[in-house]
Amino acid sequence: MRKLFGTDGVRGTANTHPMTADMALRIGAAVGRYFRRDTSGVHRVVIGKDTRLSGYMLENALTAGLTSTGMNVLLLGPVPTPAVGLMTQSMRADLGVMISASHNPAEDNGIKFFGPDGYKLSDQAELEIERLIEEGVSPAQAQNIGRARRVDDARFRYGERVKSSLPRDVRLDGLKVVIDCANGAAHRTAPEVLWELGAEVIPMGVSPNGKNINLECGSTKPRVAAETVVSHGADVGICLDGDADRVVVIDENGKVADGDQLMALLAGAWARAEQLRGGALVATVMSNLGLERHLQGQGLRLERTAVGDRYVVERMRQGGFNLGGEQSGHIVMSDYATTGDGLMAGLHFLSEMVLSGRKASELAQQFETVPQLLKNVRYQQGQLPLEVASVQAAIADAEARLNGQGRLLIRKSGTEPLIRVMAECEDAALLTQVVDGIVAEVEAAAS
Repeated sequence: MRKLFGTDGVRGTANTHPMTADMALRIGAAVGRYFRRDTSGVHRVVIGKDTRLSGYMLENALTAGLTSTGMNVLLLGPVPTPAVGLMTQSMRADLGVMISASHNPAEDNGIKFFGPDGYKLSDQAELEIERLIEEGVSPAQAQNIGRARRVDDARFRYGERVKSSLPRDVRLDGLKVVIDCANGAAHRTAPEVLWELGAEVIPMGVSPNGKNINLECGSTKPRVAAETVVSHGADVGICLDGDADRVVVIDENGKVADGDQLMALLAGAWARAEQLRGGALVATVMSNLGLERHLQGQGLRLERTAVGDRYVVERMRQGGFNLGGEQSGHIVMSDYATTGDGLMAGLHFLSEMVLSGRKASELAQQFETVPQLLKNVRYQQGQLPLEVASVQAAIADAEARLNGQGRLLIRKSGTEPLIRVMAECEDAALLTQVVDGIVAEVEAAAS
């Protein structure tokens, strides 16, 4: 069992374990040693970050740890997470690092890792790195200490890669687009890319100050963006999260479409164009049952994985699939990217608008969702509420009541100290009863 790594790297509150400068230095040294097993040749790592204040601290500490083991560090500055996967590949680096807590509030931060192929690390690799962190590693000899330098054009390289994923004849002329960048990593790149493709751009969340990332904006808080779409008479809204690997879309009426709806649209379009490999979409256990039924109606399959975009990617690579993602808005298009890319997915939605000549509202609601209720219960580190007998009894009772009528999923978040309670059921009253019953018991156990 991994102790330090969650579903998406290492994450926590800045300046508290494990998001301290000391731990970041130790992590940097351990991961540097892991990827510098061959002591010959030049070894390099690229580091990107979002706009959190603590990013400066962690960037410097990671750089110190990595250079102490002989790794040369290339600092990309604020860039989206998918840009790190891209740059790791294109710069022939041994390792990529993204400093971000994604959609979490500004006081949190995290560290995500990419291997030399641009894909996130496996559980086995993370376990080995944890072992090195615990044991400590020997530094390089003085003459072998690594260097660090800034890469000034990383966001421009990424922007060109994103645009190149669209057909060359697709332009966004005549589209009025609200883009909410969550005061995060894409606050410059996303508006620039949309403008370069011809859209009339209404930018939001483009004034980061280190403390306002995801603050009442972005993919997890799209209310203001939805209001802006309606008040400005925009054709569509695109909301990214802090590191721009997630997206939700807002139609011209202010209605929000999540990742399930976007995946349904893309899967259908790609299947009709004979571009969907394997006849399947890969998504997690959180995706709505309505998505699965919609795909089945088109002769397509839904392959489900554990929660976490890297598990989606692992299954895509195993099965040779090229489209996957999460209900939360991670959309992975492996023909163009190695991880979820919110901006790229948003552009492909706009491309479908242009090619079909249809409004966002006609494309963004592909299927009727089965009523789904998700509630989160926060607990203190060290508590084990799911192991309490009363909680287990409540879960067993809910499963019995839902038998044949719906689906229940209880899990610990891999990125926050939360228990997530989710159920799906056509009977809305029963849905509320079973979720609220479990939530009440978990809250009592966590109090």
